[in-house]
Amino acid sequence: MNDIEKSYEDFISTVSHELRTPLTSIRGFYQTMLTSWDKLDEKKKKKFLKIIEDQSNRLINLVENMLSVTRLSSGKNNLIFKEIPVRPVVEMAVSIIKNQYVDKKFDLEINPKTPSILVDKDKFQQIMNNLIENAAKYGEENSTIKIETGFCENCEFVSIKVSNLGIGIKEEDYERIFTKFSRIDNPLTRKVQGSGLGLYITKNLVEKMNGKISVKSEPFTNGKYITTFEVLLPSGNVEKQARAKCNL
Repeated sequence: MNDIEKSYEDFISTVSHELRTPLTSIRGFYQTMLTSWDKLDEKKKKKFLKIIEDQSNRLINLVENMLSVTRLSSGKNNLIFKEIPVRPVVEMAVSIIKNQYVDKKFDLEINPKTPSILVDKDKFQQIMNNLIENAAKYGEENSTIKIETGFCENCEFVSIKVSNLGIGIKEEDYERIFTKFSRIDNPLTRKVQGSGLGLYITKNLVEKMNGKISVKSEPFTNGKYITTFEVLLPSGNVEKQARAKCNL
């Protein structure tokens, strides 16, 4: 078996496993509600419906990630670059994710003077959704997810940072977490469901939009770490971008 065939088999195996888990859960709770509706009290009905909703969302996200990986591999990710403000996209991401992670607080520190960025809006939305959801998923219970921007007047990039408080990432794993199907093995990741595709897709999209992404975990207290993902994306000053490309 050559490397391509091995990669393909690994991909199919991972996809099958990840799809089976939410589908089994949805079918199980649906069948329980269908056969035992009159025996269930309102609290259990709401609990089971919430599980079905959560697993359905997981399934949708997984399918979207698989489609993104396919497009990235085939080179068919056509990008439409426009100048867009950062705040509305971040606020949209937070409004979606906070409904799934009700135990988390979200702190937005978007400098009102932050310039627009030159990106594909839909892909930038996907990047922010992935990073903020990742921070919420692996953040400490009842903790705060912080999203902030940074820039300088003469810089070509806008910095967007997403931070959480949690178990942290070892320095030797900084690069590995951005590879396909990669998940760090620790007590938290064993309990949290995930396909290992979100950060791989995020890194690829950032780089296709001429940006950079990095991660850093710093000790905080009681064995916990502040983990920060930083994305640098081109400032939306079109004239400045054109001059930079022409080395003027």
